[in-house]
Amino acid sequence: MSSRILKYYFDLLSQPSRAVYILLEQSKIPYEKCPVALRKFEQKSEDYIRNVNRFGKVPCIVHGDFKLAESIAIFRYLDRDIGFQAGQHSWYPKDKQVRARVDEFLEWQHLNVRAQCALYFMYVWMNPLLGLEVNPQKEQSLRKKMETDLDSFEKLFLDNGKKPFIAGDELTFADVIGACEIEQPKMAGFDPREGRPVLADWMERVRIQTNPHYDEAHKVLYKFMPKTIKGPGA
Repeated sequence: MSSRILKYYFDLLSQPSRAVYILLEQSKIPYEKCPVALRKFEQKSEDYIRNVNRFGKVPCIVHGDFKLAESIAIFRYLDRDIGFQAGQHSWYPKDKQVRARVDEFLEWQHLNVRAQCALYFMYVWMNPLLGLEVNPQKEQSLRKKMETDLDSFEKLFLDNGKKPFIAGDELTFADVIGACEIEQPKMAGFDPREGRPVLADWMERVRIQTNPHYDEAHKVLYKFMPKTIKGPGA
């Protein structure tokens, strides 16, 4: 393993930040935690942009004099440069076809579950915080698109319940990042598990297999969830 200190810049309000946090904790990769408060716009400070992440976002790593943004790029870099310890999970399987299934989802999710869940969350949850009104018709339109993608995810990646995990029989990083994205709209009062037992069972499998770090990563999200949404394990 490299002797360089790995610094991880993150905010657990960020879906990809949570995913990489779970990966680092589960893999027991030594690293320094460097929290960044999105609510204070610390990611937009001149110092952060100049010295950490030129995109002004989280997550990001600094490894020696190397800086890298974007959760998927960070995941692949960690696999190549540091390597994940052999253990309970094979985050990035060596089998070429199974790894390709992981990559397939990681590419698909950007414009699908990530995009639609994030758009709904930002419009319904963040707009009121910024003093902006929520148009019911737009909210319904965003909800419908999100629901369509969630249904597609169940069908295309879980084979309507015939597959326990995205790439097959074993949990991988694809499951972690997918679950973190799908958790996000809970803060906006939408429970993606409702009416989707296949999705609900999958999310609980991911949670159980990555706990206690899954719940640690989502403790802020759980805090802000409306009381109408059932808590973890429910």
